[in-house]
Amino acid sequence: MKGVFVLNLMFSFLLLLYPSTSFPLCTNSEATFTLKTALKFCSYNGSSCCNSTVDSQLQKQFQDMNISDPSCASVLQSVLCARCDPFSAQLFTIDTEPRTVPLLCNSTVSTNSSQSNQATNDFCSNVWDTCQNVSMLNSPFAPSLQGQAGAPANSNFTKLIDLWQSKTDFCNAFGGTSTDESVCYDGEPVTLNETGTPSAPNGLCLEKIGNGSYLDMAAHPDGSNRAFFSNQQGKIWLATIPKVGSGGTLELDESNPFIDLTDEVHFDTAFGMMGIAFHPNFTQNGRFFASFNCNKGKSPGCTGRCSCNSDVNCDPSKLGTDNGAQPCQYQSVVAEYTTNGSATQPSSAENARPSEVRRIFTMGL
Repeated sequence: MKGVFVLNLMFSFLLLLYPSTSFPLCTNSEATFTLKTALKFCSYNGSSCCNSTVDSQLQKQFQDMNISDPSCASVLQSVLCARCDPFSAQLFTIDTEPRTVPLLCNSTVSTNSSQSNQATNDFCSNVWDTCQNVSMLNSPFAPSLQGQAGAPANSNFTKLIDLWQSKTDFCNAFGGTSTDESVCYDGEPVTLNETGTPSAPNGLCLEKIGNGSYLDMAAHPDGSNRAFFSNQQGKIWLATIPKVGSGGTLELDESNPFIDLTDEVHFDTAFGMMGIAFHPNFTQNGRFFASFNCNKGKSPGCTGRCSCNSDVNCDPSKLGTDNGAQPCQYQSVVAEYTTNGSATQPSSAENARPSEVRRIFTMGL
């Protein structure tokens, strides 16, 4: 078991060999594709996230806005067409809080930004200055739509100055900067500083940080240097990983697990804790999940439908024992737990209650 964890850890570290940078991905979490013919409305050629159907939908949305000012119309067309950008998943922040419009570049760019210097263009101010007094129907900049991925539902003519008190308020809501892990929209298709494929390293150095026998590892969703480790018996620990090159060791107190599920988990050579996963919004809702095996003969809550059933023309009563175990005596479980109530903020919780919030799945094996 220890060897399995070490191999998993090694392959995880291999992913860190190349610099962390933005990568092409569409808002539907699918890969970009190469256009066979140029789009008619949005000026994206080659790699894109829009086909001709989506291009037509964006054109109709633009026409329905009924923008009379040519300069503002040009700016809003480029904003709508950002959905076709190969980096649209990051522009519309689908991993955190999906947006109706892309993250508009302001005048500052992180020194370690992966985006080209064109992102220093204060495009957010440009949008405000050009369109603040222009009437438009179904404005995507309505405050009620901020942080929503759906199409605008506002059916009134409005101006930006009617919706936002100042340029500062507007850009606080819709503006942002480019960093080493994210991009912003400056009115043009996103381009990165590094366009070449990085060369493979000549070697790989491994630094030993611990010698525990763990089955699974999951990074803390808050992005810190902490991670969760679990063993097959059913314990999960929250540990601090030392900085690279520090010579430090894994800070993990085995006497104080984050959560102890050993009373629920049936452990032997073939069964036990199978895996752990944390909700993408764990830092706000404290939700996480565990997959494990239980013994129907010892745990009252270990009840689920037998995988041998009438739907598959199987009768459990006609099956013999397997190493002394009755059919479906052992069950496969996926359950939800929470840190709520154990800390003021879920991200700061160091322990969780070992009582289920919700049983998601149970099936007899």
